[in-house]
Amino acid sequence: MTASPARSIIAALLLALGLLGAGWFVAQGMTGLRTGDRYVTVKGSAEKIVDADLVVWPLPHTVGGNDLAEVQSKLEANTATIRAFFVDAGFSPAEIMVSPPRLQDRWAWASGDNRPPERYRYSTTVTLRTSNVARALAVLRRSGELVAHGVMIGSEDGGASEPDFEYTRLNAIKPALIAEATANARKSAEQFAKDSGARIGGIRSANQGVVDISDRDQGSPQVKKVRVVTTVEYFLKD
Repeated sequence: MTASPARSIIAALLLALGLLGAGWFVAQGMTGLRTGDRYVTVKGSAEKIVDADLVVWPLPHTVGGNDLAEVQSKLEANTATIRAFFVDAGFSPAEIMVSPPRLQDRWAWASGDNRPPERYRYSTTVTLRTSNVARALAVLRRSGELVAHGVMIGSEDGGASEPDFEYTRLNAIKPALIAEATANARKSAEQFAKDSGARIGGIRSANQGVVDISDRDQGSPQVKKVRVVTTVEYFLKD
């Protein structure tokens, strides 16, 4: 059965409209693809100077000798001297911690001429942990008084004991720093887009990056610099 001329014309029109519609959608898809492939990656940073709010100051000390009872007694006396030094400076006993002592028999693995002159080494560490940074700084300047009382501060390998100044309130300032860093990243993206004759679109991806806390300088470890770096990708539009 042969189709009527009218039906053939209608079918041809419908086919043509379908092809036009498909072409339009494909074109729109390609336009979106080209736009989606264009983006810029920028970094933004923000910094804030803060004061440390926690001090951890370990004071290791060691005594030696050949009489075990005498070595133990001397170590206990030195530990008591350090504790009294901190208490007299105004710190509470709860802020002062003493680690378990460590005894070393240096003759256990040596004999004859290889034996060191002192058989026993007895050591421990008295640690001050306080949020009173100003007071800790003041007592740090007086640490030479311990040497005057016969307490030799330092680890067994000769390393010096240094206080560690920490900043523990990062979560309180982190949101504002991230917001500032992200705003600075957008400014960089806008300048790039302007120079390239484009406009900034939405965010393609964002990465907070690294939060770094460091000393502001070597002379003031109790003053910290908090730095946040964000990495953001923005779509570019014509």
